[in-house]
Amino acid sequence: MFDFIDISWIDVIDVLMVGLLIYWLIRVVRGTSAVNIFLGILLLYVIWIASRALGMKLLSFILGQVLGVGVVALLVIFQPEIRRFLLRISSSTSQAAYKGLFSKLFRQTARSGGMRPAELEELTAACSRMADTKTGALIALRHNSGLGEIIDTGDEIDARISRRLIENIFFKNSPLHDGAMILSENRILAARCTLPITQRQDIPAHYGMRHRAAIGLSEACDASVIVVSEETGHISFVQEGQIKTLGSITELRLAIEQSYK
Repeated sequence: MFDFIDISWIDVIDVLMVGLLIYWLIRVVRGTSAVNIFLGILLLYVIWIASRALGMKLLSFILGQVLGVGVVALLVIFQPEIRRFLLRISSSTSQAAYKGLFSKLFRQTARSGGMRPAELEELTAACSRMADTKTGALIALRHNSGLGEIIDTGDEIDARISRRLIENIFFKNSPLHDGAMILSENRILAARCTLPITQRQDIPAHYGMRHRAAIGLSEACDASVIVVSEETGHISFVQEGQIKTLGSITELRLAIEQSYK
């Protein structure tokens, strides 16, 4: 009955790959201003197809020229989204890809499996104290992504994780308190670092710039971020663009341990 339809395995794989690409594209631009730009370009493409079908030569020629250079325009307009998209793909496959030779070539340090209990206790104790005193803090936990560009924006420290050192860095009169601290398992790598701000429009208004910066970093790579609110003293944990307000230090400890798995 359907002998005129010739479908091979390559066609099936082709359709699946296109569907996967569209799915990732929707996930990347969802909730951002890029959605309106994407819809506008899609509308121009539909009008171009319709004008060609109707034989409107002048309009189809003009739109064809516009869409002809559209690839370059898309690379410029969607540069943050494309970068985040590629980073998400690399982050999701990094555990397998970085083993063996790739680990030696491309990673800055080997991932040993998480934070030691002593350093974890120091970190959570510092967060508890800062929450009690409503001291604002922004602490990024590095996983597979190197975060070299982020570290370069701040001041390198390279010290053992200590509650007193963390509290002193985020003390409001400290010259290093404004910005993010970067941790790599059991070391404080840097402080006063600048994080990318998320462009999402669906972030609740009660979240401040620290929370938006934490979401922005977690969208761009596989790092997780601890946020201590200066206004409320609440502790939040951010991973893969999702933010969760924690009710206790035990929840924070569990969230940190889970983020390394």
